[in-house]
Amino acid sequence: MGKWNVYMVRCSDGSLYTGIAMDVAQRVVEHNTNDVLAARYTRPRRPVMLVYQEQCDTRSAASKREYEIKQMDKKEKLMLIVAEPPYTCCVTLIR
Repeated sequence: MGKWNVYMVRCSDGSLYTGIAMDVAQRVVEHNTNDVLAARYTRPRRPVMLVYQEQCDTRSAASKREYEIKQMDKKEKLMLIVAEPPYTCCVTLIR
């Protein structure tokens, strides 16, 4: 079974959306093109662009990390996006 990922996308209005997925690339496509599978938040804020991705071993770990990120204010999220990954083997930063 594959790894779970926490990801952030920047919406066209500049806001950030955080979610989890096994296939982040496919999930971003869904956010941008699919009115059924896209998150309600991202549908009116298209297009979205992937700005951060972090790999987790389990769905539970990904959900917990998603919650942590969602509790951050925007400044903290932006710092996370531009910061050097704390665990380079586990975090992929997409700029």
